[in-house]
Amino acid sequence: MADSTPLLSEPNSAEPETPLLHKHLPSLDSIIERCIGDFGWAQFLQAILVAFSWFFDAQQTFIAVFTDSVPTWHCTHLTELPNSCNSASNICQLPQNSWAWDRAKHTSIISEWGLECSSSLITGLPASAFFIGCLIGGLTLASLADTSLGRKNMLFLSCLIMSLSTFLTAFSTNIWMYSVLRFITGFARATIGTSALVLSTELVGNRWRGQVGVMGFFCFTLGFLSLPTIAYAHRAHSWRTLYFWTSIPTLLYSITVHFLVRESPRWLFVRGRKEDAIETLKYIAPVNSTTTKTALTSSFISSLSFEHETGNVDLYSAINALVKRKWAFRRLSAVMAIGCGIGMVYYGMPLALGSLEFDLYLGVTLNALSELPASLIALFFIDKMNRKTSILVYTVLSGFCSIMSVLKGIHPIWTGLQIGFELVSFFSACLAFNVLLLFTIELFPTCVRNSALSMVRQAVVLGGVFSPMLAAAGRDNGGFLSYGVFGVVIGVCGWFVVCLPETRGRGICDTMDEEEYKETAACNAVGDHV
Repeated sequence: MADSTPLLSEPNSAEPETPLLHKHLPSLDSIIERCIGDFGWAQFLQAILVAFSWFFDAQQTFIAVFTDSVPTWHCTHLTELPNSCNSASNICQLPQNSWAWDRAKHTSIISEWGLECSSSLITGLPASAFFIGCLIGGLTLASLADTSLGRKNMLFLSCLIMSLSTFLTAFSTNIWMYSVLRFITGFARATIGTSALVLSTELVGNRWRGQVGVMGFFCFTLGFLSLPTIAYAHRAHSWRTLYFWTSIPTLLYSITVHFLVRESPRWLFVRGRKEDAIETLKYIAPVNSTTTKTALTSSFISSLSFEHETGNVDLYSAINALVKRKWAFRRLSAVMAIGCGIGMVYYGMPLALGSLEFDLYLGVTLNALSELPASLIALFFIDKMNRKTSILVYTVLSGFCSIMSVLKGIHPIWTGLQIGFELVSFFSACLAFNVLLLFTIELFPTCVRNSALSMVRQAVVLGGVFSPMLAAAGRDNGGFLSYGVFGVVIGVCGWFVVCLPETRGRGICDTMDEEEYKETAACNAVGDHV
């Protein structure tokens, strides 16, 4: 295809030739490109359906911002006596009958279970348990989508288990039961974003891979944006209603995925299931691609023995391959370090809004809305963005603005600018996150792509594990232990991008050997140039 591509283009003339072993065989990428290079309605509907899983993923990721928040309160008796109740008082040092919550106790787990005077370790435990579940789930389930289960089944099971655990969370009776169920929810949703992103991008040709990948980011934004809407509508009701109204639609969606979504043809070919792959390609290929549909069976069966032998892997061998090969381990380590820094800001910023002098519902809404322009920029300008430069600029900007957002006491003007700095920091982290996920897809071949992307997402989650406790601790000191730490971490971690190769406009590979050949040839070309 002659067109420039938004995310992953065909290899250009400057790229090294493929090994002799492949010269007489059409590559997997070229044959699939013949069939689904053009974007048809079947592909569009499949991509939208898969990407919508991010909507429910976002709801469970940020639902604790409302269910675990510290409610506002008021004094029942106002006096000027020492140790009497006033707006600046610490409610833990006041008599129980001198203050009361502004709303009913059941609007938050803090007020319902009397946790207002508990340590940040306790109040932040449910959210941290969720992220720990995401981390363990991602590490445990990382390679299942590349090996035995596949992208579709992994997505279906993750959404199904997440919906059931979310429903049960509404019946929690104490903080410990609540934390366990949040852990299970996190464990289940760990691979949703990864499986959805990889599956949707593997259902389309190179030209449309960037736009389809960004669809998931849009759906995540919509899911995030739906939370303050639902929470505000039920602000006088129990926090349990949030879990109920987010669990039922997720259950219905998981059933829809099981019956309507097709498996990735790339994964089917790599696993040796050629007939299933051909059937999928015929189903999703644009209606005007009759020539490729007719020629597909004979050409593909006769040309993919090498791809199957190289790409068919056992459970966890994908992760082993990433660790054993130096170039793969170097790439994986760098993107995971960047992801950890981004995750601390991305997940921590909304949770720490309670430490700012700003309305919680409006603050979360503005944070959610800031993801929309981040997705639009990624959608329309991803083909013009150098991956390395973009990530470095966005992470440094996010770190700077995060630190600036806690300097409210130096001058009165900072009070008005505080939420502005917070939004710019979160917006920059969103942009860095979007580019990083797409960058990771380009850095790794098909046989380990889902595993590599999952590991990067787990690094993002690892940053999120510490965010709830830092956010809780930051409420007592104006945000210094939250936004200050967030800014330093993301600013430092962003510099690891200098260790990675630029992938803008480069084609993707399907096997580790093919990617290694490209890496070696590129290094030799640089050496010869020097």
